[in-house]
Amino acid sequence: MSISSLVVKCDKLTLIEFLAKFKSFVTARTDFDGAFLLEHAVLVETYIFLSLNFFTISSALFKLKFTILGIELVGVLICIFFISFCSILPTSDFVWPLPDYTNISSYFGYRNFPTAGASSYHSGIDIPAPEGTPILAICSGEVTFASWGAGGGYTIVIENNDLKVSYCHVSPIYTVSRYDIVTAGDVISTVGPKNVYGIENNPYKDAFGNPTNGATTGCHLHLAIKKNGVNVNPLDFISVPR
Repeated sequence: MSISSLVVKCDKLTLIEFLAKFKSFVTARTDFDGAFLLEHAVLVETYIFLSLNFFTISSALFKLKFTILGIELVGVLICIFFISFCSILPTSDFVWPLPDYTNISSYFGYRNFPTAGASSYHSGIDIPAPEGTPILAICSGEVTFASWGAGGGYTIVIENNDLKVSYCHVSPIYTVSRYDIVTAGDVISTVGPKNVYGIENNPYKDAFGNPTNGATTGCHLHLAIKKNGVNVNPLDFISVPR
């Protein structure tokens, strides 16, 4: 279905019906997360309300078969509406998660075991930083997980279409919650402590037997990205600040 055909069929739809159809249309053809449309439903409906005359004119022009003038005018109106609407969508730019800390202590791929419980295949990158350092979302998306994540310790997961970004060993005091919509650069948490308490049957311990924030030897952010369910190198998406 094209935008114009969608528009022509919308003159008799309610705002909610149109919102559902438009969400389906956008998510099928762009890189934006459709959940953003629902999160900003008021803004979307405002644009739709302001565009009701546009739908009526569009439908009338097509019905009256003003083919050349009608198509050109509809095209202009569609562009105006779509540009206005897209101005409220999040960008897909990527940012570095810890602006003041750029050292990478462990890279993506195979490595020696750094501590008990850690995998020899490193699914992401480790960026050391002091406890309490703010962590930025590297891209826009929806928070789908914010809880204890076993080897990752306290973990936040943000999804954007085919990307799933995991932020591990963070503070248990989250800045975001599940279902929140974030944009690149938003603070989502802080670097967590090495040792955590209160997790029942936590198998991860340091050399002194104290429970740790997942499989970790110290305070750092473990950043991992999956694309279509497959682990990929985060450095293919973000660049270390110079």
